[in-house]
Amino acid sequence: MGDTNGQVVAGGNGQGNRLNQLNPPSDVLIDKETDSSIICDRGNRRVVRWSRRSSTTQGEILIDNIYCCGLTMDNQRYLYISDTGQHEVRRYQIGDKNGTIVAGGNGEGAGLNQLNWPTYVFVDQQQTVYVSDNRNRVMKWNKGAKEGIVVAGGQGEGNAPTQLSHPHGLFVDTLGTIYVTDSANHRVMRWPKGEKKGTVIAGGNGSGAGANQLSHPMGLSFDRHGNLYVVDEYNNRVQRFSIE
Repeated sequence: MGDTNGQVVAGGNGQGNRLNQLNPPSDVLIDKETDSSIICDRGNRRVVRWSRRSSTTQGEILIDNIYCCGLTMDNQRYLYISDTGQHEVRRYQIGDKNGTIVAGGNGEGAGLNQLNWPTYVFVDQQQTVYVSDNRNRVMKWNKGAKEGIVVAGGQGEGNAPTQLSHPHGLFVDTLGTIYVTDSANHRVMRWPKGEKKGTVIAGGNGSGAGANQLSHPMGLSFDRHGNLYVVDEYNNRVQRFSIE
């Protein structure tokens, strides 16, 4: 720790579709088993893997022809990837090119068996899939379910405590509490399990560059001390918040 300069570990050779390029990446995870980065190379409609060994000069394609936005991995090393073009989330074994639909897959729409431009994905230890659905809601799909359950938002687009507007980054704790970036409302919301409305835990003071403001927040993450980190997209920064 203490580095003030980052190190390029994937891409860095300009925008493009060669194996040593990305265009543009939207999400990444670290696969400790293979010591590699798995990346949504969104503009190239592919998922690529880059070894973290220093000799690596290019990635390899794991899955192609997928308009991926978010990805995550469960404790059995299955990949879960949202496809905004097909309005679905698929689960893949590493090496599997086709995958299995685990959420959506019934066309674009607002039905409980549909998604509309799914972005970020979270999977718990029971392989329950949570999806930020651009139709201003977060959906929960139990393993094997044919339709999902609205667990946050779903009350139309707006900034009331019951509403979301373009949700993105997503985390669910062991109690089932949902943390989600409410991007167009410039805030991060917390929704306890079973509640019909959430509370603002970061931002919510309009779009701006103040320390108490966000501007189109995207991804989020927690460290082991419970600090919240938010990708503050339009401010070109990452903010850290101490959460009660």
